Amino acid sequence: MNHLKTFALLAVLTALFAGLGYLIGGATGMLIALVFAAGMNLFSYWNADKIVLRMYRAQPVDETHPNAVVRTYVADVAQMARDAGLPRPAIAIIPSDQPNAFATGRNPAHAAVCATTGLLDMLTRDEIRGVMAHELAHVKNRDTLTMTVTATVAGAIAALANFALFFGGGDDRERPGGIIGTLALMLLAPMAAGLVQMAISRTREYEADKVGAEIAGDPASLAAALQKIEAYARRIHNPTAERNPASGQLFIINPLAGRGADNLFSTHPNTGNRVRALMELGTRMGLAPRRAFAEVAPGPATTSVPSTPSHTPGPWG
Repeated sequence: MNHLKTFALLAVLTALFAGLGYLIGGATGMLIALVFAAGMNLFSYWNADKIVLRMYRAQPVDETHPNAVVRTYVADVAQMARDAGLPRPAIAIIPSDQPNAFATGRNPAHAAVCATTGLLDMLTRDEIRGVMAHELAHVKNRDTLTMTVTATVAGAIAALANFALFFGGGDDRERPGGIIGTLALMLLAPMAAGLVQMAISRTREYEADKVGAEIAGDPASLAAALQKIEAYARRIHNPTAERNPASGQLFIINPLAGRGADNLFSTHPNTGNRVRALMELGTRMGLAPRRAFAEVAPGPATTSVPSTPSHTPGPWG
């Protein structure tokens, strides 16, 4: 059902893009819009993962890393990937003080999972396992490609709407929507695309929480990790994400400073709702209930990002 909803939302995005092209330039405009979308989707299919990894200065790591925390992180990800029936993904760390993580790649055979140095420093081993199992769930569900394509098309809609007047600047009779339709699309198309993109992001997060908790076998640790990450993310900035807000949807918790309710205007579901769903899953799995993480008191906010991924061992190093 989750995949059906995602495909339906992607269809809405495609229809928005084609409709915008039609209102701006008629049948010719619609054809140009579809060709443009196809080109962007093809480019993003092959290159989006490389772009985002380079953007965040992700550093590949393996079992030979000098830091014991990183070696354990690598071993745990590799073990959970095997348990989930997945090829071993590329494993990386991102030099950022904010605890967070994301996955990228066009399919399970070309996937990468990344944790920030802050995540390795501030969470327990079980919590880190829960977070990375969530990211492996995105790989298993092929969410990484879906969200990349969605973000690309949504961005293209916004860009096309911004140039609507220029593309439609001739005789109004040549434009099915006329000048009023063009102006309306300039305002409404980017908003509608953003809403669809956010809705897809929320549906896939709930499903990844469920599948990730099953992979790790520990819903409570993932629930505790989500609460910790959100608490720290409010105080510790992620400058790269702030410069590239469209990439924020890739992370397990929104890396930006904004807060939002569980509605279409949120890029991520409400953390409290996610925690409750995970606790209910733990009960269904027959696991003993455990008090979820409730509150942290992070230190002063910082905007500094280490120039290298080296860091001191976390609480389980």
